[in-house]
Parts: sequence; C-alpha cells; structure tokens
Amino acid sequence: MFFDATRLTAYFLAVLALILTPGPDTLYVLARSMGQGRKAGIVSALGIFVGCLFHIAAAAFGLSALLATSALAFSVVKWGGAAYLVWMGVQMLRSQDDAPEEVRALPALGLRRIFRDGVVTNVLNPKVAVFFLAFLPQFVDASAGSTGLQFLGLGLMFSVTGTSWLVLLAATAGAFGGWMRRNPRVAAWQKRVTGGVFVVLGTRLALQRQA
Repeated sequence: MFFDATRLTAYFLAVLALILTPGPDTLYVLARSMGQGRKAGIVSALGIFVGCLFHIAAAAFGLSALLATSALAFSVVKWGGAAYLVWMGVQMLRSQDDAPEEVRALPALGLRRIFRDGVVTNVLNPKVAVFFLAFLPQFVDASAGSTGLQFLGLGLMFSVTGTSWLVLLAATAGAFGGWMRRNPRVAAWQKRVTGGVFVVLGTRLALQRQA
C-alpha cells in the first residue's frame, strides 16, 4: 500500500484547494465553452489533461530515478519545491482584490485544433512542470514502495480530479462565467485560501525528515 489515509487526505485537500481556484486552465475552458459551445470546452479540458500526463510522466521517471541515485540531490529538489510552494502561496496572499482575468472571446477553431492547442499549451508551460516537481514529492514515501508508481498515482489523481472539474465547468460555462464576473471577491477569497494552503504545504515539506 503506497499511501496511508492521513497522507492521502492531505493530498486531496490540497488538490481541491488548487482546482477550485480560477486559473489559466479554468479561464481557457470557460472562454472556449462560452465562445463555441459545450463540446469545444470539453475537448479543451481533455487536451489539457493529455498535456498534464506528459508532466506527470516526466516527474515520475525523472524524480524516481533521482531518488534512486542520489539522496542528496533529491533533498535539494525537495527543498527547492518547499521554497517554490511557499513563494507561490505568499504571492497569492499578497495579490490585490481585483476581478479575475476577463474571459475573452477566442477565435473559432475546429475540435481537433482545439484539442491540439490544449495539449501543446500545457506541455510547453514551464510553470506546470515546476509545479509538479514541487508539489508531488512531499506526498511520496520512499519507504512505502516504488516512488515512480507513487508519482504516477498521485499525478493521475490530480489530473483526473482537475479534468472532471473542467468538464463540469464546460457543461455549465454560461452560468459560471457570469457568476465569476459578478462575484470577483469570491474568486479573490479562493485565491487567498489556496495561498495559505501552499504556505503550509511548503513549510511541511521543508520540515519533513528524509527517509
């Protein structure tokens, strides 16, 4: 068994705090759904999901190999991840109470192109790669079995949960997009909650003993 109940519960709470905060993926799917309909939004979400699989595989195979060959190097990665999570959380906590970025109209495209754009933009986004490298290691227990499989399992949980949320948004894009524009302070509050979660996670990672 790779994950104990406490570790898995903490992971899901962190994942939920993140995916419920409006971000670039949310806005992109909303824009596609509102501009071209429900199907285009769902295809966009699936493209983003496939792009995330690339980053998950890179983190799983890269970091698991690093752990196997150099405990010191892995510790450096974990300390860097802790610093990144705390920094990201502080930035969210310090952000202004501005409304989320306006959901802009996007040019109409075919479904195949929409899917491809979702994949490519996610794969080429370095922030996604850095996030997975910082976020996943703190929930991996080197003494509980294959670290590679743990990375893959955690990454898939994250991506499936996030994609399910994006598909739900695509199905209700009109109502949710209007609600976002009418309630900017709610989105700002969500960002601050997520920022606090990231600071706690980063601190926890920094204080965690190496296996």
